[in-house]
Amino acid sequence: MMFEEYDVIVVGAGHAGSEAAAAAANLGSRTLLVTMSLQNIAQMSCNPAMGGIAKGQIVREIDALGGYSGIVADKTAIQFKMLNKSKGPAMWSPRVQSDRMRFAEEWRLMLERTPNLDFYQEMVKGLIIENGRVAGIKTSLGLEIRAKSVVLTNGTFLNGLIHIGDKQFGGGRAGESAAYGITEDLTNVGFEAGRMKTGTPPRVDGRSLDYSKMNEEKGDVRPEKFSYSDQTKPLSRQKSCHMTYTSLDVHDILREGFDRSPMFNGRIQSIGPRYCPSIEDKINRFADKERHQLFVEPEGWDTVEVYVNGFSTSLPEDIQFKALRSVTGFENVKFFRPGYAIEYDYFPPTQLKHTLETKLVEGLYFAGQINGTTGYEEAAAQGLMAGINAALKVQEKSPVIFKRDEAYIGVLIDDLITKGTEEPYRMFTSRAEYRTLLRQDNADIRLTPIGFEIGLASEERMRRMEKKLTESEKMVNYFRQTSVSVDEVNPILKEKGSAEVIQSDKMFKIFSRPQIDMDDIMRFEGVKTYMQQNNVDREILEQAEIQVKYSGYIEKERNNADKLTRLEDVPIPESFDYSQIKSMSYEARQKLAAIKPVSIAQASRISGVSPSDISVLLIYMGR
Repeated sequence: MMFEEYDVIVVGAGHAGSEAAAAAANLGSRTLLVTMSLQNIAQMSCNPAMGGIAKGQIVREIDALGGYSGIVADKTAIQFKMLNKSKGPAMWSPRVQSDRMRFAEEWRLMLERTPNLDFYQEMVKGLIIENGRVAGIKTSLGLEIRAKSVVLTNGTFLNGLIHIGDKQFGGGRAGESAAYGITEDLTNVGFEAGRMKTGTPPRVDGRSLDYSKMNEEKGDVRPEKFSYSDQTKPLSRQKSCHMTYTSLDVHDILREGFDRSPMFNGRIQSIGPRYCPSIEDKINRFADKERHQLFVEPEGWDTVEVYVNGFSTSLPEDIQFKALRSVTGFENVKFFRPGYAIEYDYFPPTQLKHTLETKLVEGLYFAGQINGTTGYEEAAAQGLMAGINAALKVQEKSPVIFKRDEAYIGVLIDDLITKGTEEPYRMFTSRAEYRTLLRQDNADIRLTPIGFEIGLASEERMRRMEKKLTESEKMVNYFRQTSVSVDEVNPILKEKGSAEVIQSDKMFKIFSRPQIDMDDIMRFEGVKTYMQQNNVDREILEQAEIQVKYSGYIEKERNNADKLTRLEDVPIPESFDYSQIKSMSYEARQKLAAIKPVSIAQASRISGVSPSDISVLLIYMGR
């Protein structure tokens, strides 16, 4: 036989597939990663960056559990920024600009160094399903490769259709063919499928741009990093991005192509990402705006290729070119390739369990854009969880499922399977009701113990996390117990416009003031001495600062989460017959029967299920 039977087969090697394969293999499962192109593993199909608002928290969570995205992002970063630093720490979001070519190369090399992981290049055109469970895959060459579980991470490739103006052709990504056969196999066994759209901007030659006419966007003065491990270090040098704007002239040129735009002439029927609209959608929906920001992002340290963030489009290539040449700094622009839109098949995620296993076919898992999400980070998080749970199921171990107060990953998956999505789903901090608990700085404290327990996070990671927790708690206690004199504290308070004290006070109380930050506290001689004697680094000091300043908010949110957890602990049997509850609304019965929530709390989050429906359900269950 050409192939052994695998524990886990992962189909597709984008961000979801790469994390899924790494997780399954690192948990000891015999794993096969199948992709149409081994040259394009973990390709950044759209912008060359990782992280951002809420997305940065997800990358930190992936890293805390033992995934690879944070390490790869650090090793291939060309710029680091902590976004939203002017707001509270619940909003701080790390982001790196990446070297696109090195990012994909580093991912491939890390996967090749992963034990238990095999690779195969070919198109998967179908699934082997026997007696309601998955048994393997069928390839375009007619091979059948058997497995105990299969993870589908097909991205935009399932019946992918690329649009540029009035031209359209099959493809899963520029220069790569679409995948056919899997959708048909799945709909034949009862899955519901839909279509979604996404788009990408033109790539241009940086040598043809005039950066002197644009605003320079530098990285942080003190850059941090994504990974909690010692495998990576913060950047010692960074590359700048730039910013420019569209204008009314640019908008007028773009409108010339609207009659040839697949978005406006009816050729594209599917829905695109609401929060990352195309430039034609922006000028159509926000007609009152005279200009829109364009971020000019380098694709790497050495390449001259540039990504024009904010100019996603499927307009005809001549219109794209003419419009961009009217943008300040782009007067002599040369194209590497035009922007395009792509339509692809997805499967409404209400057809999944919290483990990302499908309800219809046992052992079959979906992760990434196949579930209706958009973004590398959302895909990678789903891939990680699908890979973990596929491996654990084969090993007959309990799955890993995160509640909404435990991880952004938990919010993401619960939103998808409970509410579904009819447009590409993107994570925001506002989607998480417990975002003060789910900060980027404490992802290791929240999740590394779980990653360590299942065997994904290393012992070194666990010990490092425990040290950080112990040292930060010791420092908070130091602030609680140590007083500062009037003479020492008042000059700082006066300088910062904060009310002066009339007697010595505990440092904890001074530090709690909103005007006083970490740099102010480090001016006290006692703090300097404590840090030197205890070898305290900035990460521990930052953790202590958050615990001091936000302890009240954190405690309040924890209490709220604990109350809701009681409803999470009220399980609903999978076989529960909702049709028998006549006093419940018809819509609620329909939705509950379709989604089959596993707990009362999940049932309460389903759209169309009212609080009174939940009350009836609780009474019916003897509560």
